[in-house]
Amino acid sequence: MTISMYQASVPVCIRSLNNLVNILEKGATYTETKKIDPSVLVNTRLFPDMFPLSRQVQIASDIARRGAARLAGTEAPNFEDNETTLPELIERVQKTISYLETLKPEEIDGSEEKTVTLQVGDNTLSFQGMPFLLYFVLPNVYFHVTTTYDILRHCGVELGKIDFLGKP
Repeated sequence: MTISMYQASVPVCIRSLNNLVNILEKGATYTETKKIDPSVLVNTRLFPDMFPLSRQVQIASDIARRGAARLAGTEAPNFEDNETTLPELIERVQKTISYLETLKPEEIDGSEEKTVTLQVGDNTLSFQGMPFLLYFVLPNVYFHVTTTYDILRHCGVELGKIDFLGKP
């Protein structure tokens, strides 16, 4: 059995982002239950030189959305990075999922060797499609979802491994 570029990208990102929504919803419930100002969680970072939770969520959304669009040869919708609340971050992730759901297998399948070029800071990175997906997109999505999980867990939100992995 083979796996297609579509199967390895869009459903995988949708699953991770749905898990991220669940994680953020648990964070929102936690702030209500414990009577904590939600902005504390939104602005928390694991270390001073790391991005806060809000930026971690924005980047996970951006990488999934733009990565899939690049593989499909289309332009991803642009989202402003102006979310300041957990509900706004949840909405952003849900909008990303909705966009990913519009992509069709035939738009992405066959992109294994497609040249993908992107600007990261002052650097121009160039990949073939499959290495772009496997070594850039997916690890970045996982990293930023994991970091969001870690920030919330560090703040006391009761999360477990199944929250990150999702239910089978």
